[in-house]
Amino acid sequence: MIEDLQVVNNKKGFRFEIAFSNGEYAFVEYRWLKGNMVLMRTLVPADMRGKGIGAHLVKHVLDYVRSNNLKIVVYCAFVAKYLENHPEYNELVAK
Repeated sequence: MIEDLQVVNNKKGFRFEIAFSNGEYAFVEYRWLKGNMVLMRTLVPADMRGKGIGAHLVKHVLDYVRSNNLKIVVYCAFVAKYLENHPEYNELVAK
């Protein structure tokens, strides 16, 4: 199940990631700008797409941001679309 996939914050690599047994990764890449987490891009391996993995990753990132009293800047189109469908996270977007 998707909920069982472990998301790790790879701070050295500036990304939240899920490692798969075949050596591939799904990830949300980020940078820091003036104390805000800038969400750059989301990538899920082609053969893993359409299974909710990207949404699972983004939800984890947004929950992390909320629990750490951070704000986000969104460059990633996937994250922007997720926020459209999940307005409960809109307060996390930096003004």
